[in-house]
Order: sequence, then structure tokens, then C-alpha cells
Amino acid sequence: MSAERKAPEASEAPAAAEAGEELTVRDAISAPDAEGTPRRATRRFPLFTRDTARPEGGGRAAPGDAPAPARQWPILAVLLTVGLGLLLTAVDVFRAGLLLIGAALVAGAVLRWAVPHVGMLAVRSRFTDIVTYGGLGLVIVLLALMVQPDPLLRIPFLQDMLHFTVDG
Repeated sequence: MSAERKAPEASEAPAAAEAGEELTVRDAISAPDAEGTPRRATRRFPLFTRDTARPEGGGRAAPGDAPAPARQWPILAVLLTVGLGLLLTAVDVFRAGLLLIGAALVAGAVLRWAVPHVGMLAVRSRFTDIVTYGGLGLVIVLLALMVQPDPLLRIPFLQDMLHFTVDG
């Protein structure tokens, strides 16, 4: 900005808004002192947010001149694998479809951990993304291995819990 105007006092603000003047809002962090130099007035966050921070690792996974699918390959790989798992589940290959969905989520957690810039796969902080993707993926894989008939994995206390809740 070239020249900054002084923000009107609280009593002047409604009159300035009615007169059609543009109000200049300055956050409290850069409030000027008596000489007009910016100083730190408070530790509070500014009243108006001007920008948002990308999640850690939210940068492009490929250079900016690459086509969009190449820039977002981590999320596309996870989504395509989940889509294939849903398709398998829809055509009655239930266990294989669920295993593929769980494996895709676990692979998303591994990608989030290993690749510094994962594009849109980064939603939250790195730790939260890894725990969320990995935890959900492992739960889906475990449940897919325990599905009836002929479960590939038997966990006795989970089986007892299931029979307790179903038999009532």
C-alpha cells in the first residue's frame, strides 16, 4: 500500500461508513505509537485474517509447469485405489475390495510420512494426517480380514464382543 490512512475512532466509524468512506483496518500488532512508527501493542490475533496457511506438506508434488494430474499424483493414487476397491466391493468381491480400500489408506499415510510435498493429500498437520489415514486403513484391513464367512483372522475378544452385542 502506498499511503495508509489513520483508522477512525470507534465513535467516528458509523459516520464514516454512512458517508461512504473506505475504512482502513489496521491490526493491533502493527498499531502506530505517538510518533507513527509501528509497535507491538498486544499479543492477540488480528481481527481480520488476510490469508490462510497451507497444511504442512501442502505444496505441489511436481513442478508448477507439469499438468494438474502430475502435480497431484499422491491424492490421485489413493483415490483411484479406493475407487477400484469400491468397484470390487460393488461386484461382490467384498473382502478383496475392502482390503484394497484399507491398503490405499495405509499407503496414503506412508506417502504423507515419506514425501515432503504431497499436494492435496495434506489436509491437516503431518502427524494428524498419518494417524488418521493409517488408523482408518488398519481398522478397515482388520475388519476385512475378520469378515464372515471363513474369516482369515480370528481375534477372540472381538468375536466375544460381537456376539455379546448381537445376542443381547
